[in-house]
Order: sequence, then C-alpha cells, then structure tokens
Amino acid sequence: MKPMTDTNEIRALKASLRGALEAAAALEPLRQRVEALDDHVEVGEADLEELGRVTAGHAVASQALRGLVVTMRNRRTTAAT
Repeated sequence: MKPMTDTNEIRALKASLRGALEAAAALEPLRQRVEALDDHVEVGEADLEELGRVTAGHAVASQALRGLVVTMRNRRTTAAT
C-alpha cells in the first residue's frame, strides 16, 4: 500500500522552494555590481553590507529548503522500516 501524501509537507516544500528562488533572484543585481568593480579599488562598506545581507538571506532560504528535504527523506526511511 502506498503511504498517504502529507499535503502540508508538499505545500511547505513549494513555499520553501519559492523562497530559495526569490532569495537567489536577489543576487542578480549584485552580480552586475560585483562584475563592474575595479580590481584595484577597495569594495565599499555599503556594498559589502548589502552582499552580506543578501547572501545570508540566500543561505538561510537554501538551508531551510535542504532541511525540509532531509526531513522528508528521513520520514520516508522511517516509514519504510
């Protein structure tokens, strides 16, 4: 018998993926600015602050998605035993 799908888990997966994708999209404007930096000039504090903020958001969203995937896999492994 096939186990029942947890609809809340699927909704959480969808929301988590959307969050990770939105966080990744926030990196695009920074990519353009970083690529335009002069190799011989220090990066400004405001740019570093924004890079830190946006990349932290991306890391948190990605880790949340990964954590949910691990939880889903563990639940399946536990249910199979």
